[in-house]
Amino acid sequence: MALNYIWIGLFVVGITVGVIRLLFGNYDVMPAMMESLFSMSSMAFEMTIGLTGMLTLWMGMLKVGEDSGLVGRLAKALSPVLTKLFPDIPKNHPALSSIFMNISANMLGLDNAATPMGLKAMKELQSLNTQKDSASNPMIMFLTINTSGLTIIPISILAYRAKAGAAEPADVFIPLLLTTLCSTMVGLLVVSVIQRIKLWDRTLLLTFGALFAFVGGLLMLVLHTENIQDFFRQMTACILLGVILIFIVSGLRARLNVYDSFIEGAKGGFGIAVSLIPYCVAILVAIGVFRVSGALTMVENGVRSIVEFFGINSDFVGAIPVALMKPLNGSGARGMMLECFSSYGPDSFVGHLASIFQGSTDTTFYILAIYFGSVGIKKYRYSVLCGLVADFAGILAAVLICYLFFG
Repeated sequence: MALNYIWIGLFVVGITVGVIRLLFGNYDVMPAMMESLFSMSSMAFEMTIGLTGMLTLWMGMLKVGEDSGLVGRLAKALSPVLTKLFPDIPKNHPALSSIFMNISANMLGLDNAATPMGLKAMKELQSLNTQKDSASNPMIMFLTINTSGLTIIPISILAYRAKAGAAEPADVFIPLLLTTLCSTMVGLLVVSVIQRIKLWDRTLLLTFGALFAFVGGLLMLVLHTENIQDFFRQMTACILLGVILIFIVSGLRARLNVYDSFIEGAKGGFGIAVSLIPYCVAILVAIGVFRVSGALTMVENGVRSIVEFFGINSDFVGAIPVALMKPLNGSGARGMMLECFSSYGPDSFVGHLASIFQGSTDTTFYILAIYFGSVGIKKYRYSVLCGLVADFAGILAAVLICYLFFG
């Protein structure tokens, strides 16, 4: 229901602002908004169809993993941890391994690989859902972790900074890591409180301790690496290809016809991509109208005025559009980050903050629309609230950490 009101609000506010600007003599705004409707609709279609190849690839690989028994072994090994966070999922259920694989792919910055795994997990969670039109507790926990955007290797952001001419593209690595950890932990805490999950359980405490130890070790490794960007690029490639090899080898060991199994699973990729088109079009056209109307610029100017009224340094306001757009649309936020690079420079305070905003959280409304839409969920319950709380924590942490490192 919350997404319904937000979607309507984007249109109503955007069109209202456009009409007001038209009355004051801006005769280009309404045609531009109309053009945005068509261009964003086409972009949404192209983006969704563009996912088909990657969806097909990873749906096929997941099928190989399932048929070979690898998925089941993962579920069994990880169930002591995941069943604590997802107590409503039966032990050793296939959803647990799909959830783990999705989270792992996100942490490693493998967005294209994470999406099909996440959609697979949603289908499996829906099979356990007793109210097919309403989000279940495990779905909300899963998507809150997704929308909080926990990423350990932000290779794409480092690449964009390098392309923009940053003197040290990877200087945002540690701030990004700290920010995304903050947003994820806040998101977990909020959902756990609502669902009455005990985060101080021994198993969870050991898991979080291991995660922080891993992050600390990675930070030490980065500090002793000269070419950080190339290091991350090589690591990401090795991990991605290594995962594919593990699936194939597991199929061979199980004496499975790997090719036939892959084809059987890959057939579902196209169907999933087609089912996502309406949801992607809906969210992107609303964002386009809101942005082109000038409403987003008005929000930015309003925030700047309020901040300056209280005597607070408003240097960060130039990057606010990235923070506001990120929960709505990843490509839109990426475009605004690049605009900050162009206007202020990638090594400026705004350029650094825009980079951190881009990696602090994920596209909350887009993820909710796509993932819930893929299984026909209409009642989101408190998932929007939890996602936005994690987003706000990430935005606040990004500003504070950026001042600490670059202020």
